[in-house]
Amino acid sequence: MFREFFLGFVKIHVLHHAAQHPVYGLALIDELRRHGYALSPGTLYPLLRGLEEAGYLLREDRIVGGKVRKYYSITEQGRQALTEARKKIAELVHEVLEGVGPVSLPEPAETEPEVDKRLTDE
Repeated sequence: MFREFFLGFVKIHVLHHAAQHPVYGLALIDELRRHGYALSPGTLYPLLRGLEEAGYLLREDRIVGGKVRKYYSITEQGRQALTEARKKIAELVHEVLEGVGPVSLPEPAETEPEVDKRLTDE
């Protein structure tokens, strides 16, 4: 479960950097390591492909030092997702880290649960 949480953070981090300028895998691995994320290429590259396939990143192959390097830029869909993620992050930080928000969740209403008639009719 912990891994899933962190991969979500990593995806947002990738979109953030791709919104600033085109990024490539090894540079992202170094940047993420700086923040305490130890990602292997076997974890990052599928994540980048997934973001590309989902329409959040656009890949451009460039020749660097005689080798092909894949650069990723954010798409308009990626920008929209990043904007929404930033809103959710701000709300979460406000509540979780700053202690602002409800102390406890409300109790459910004292009503009878509705029964799906399709399940009880024979």
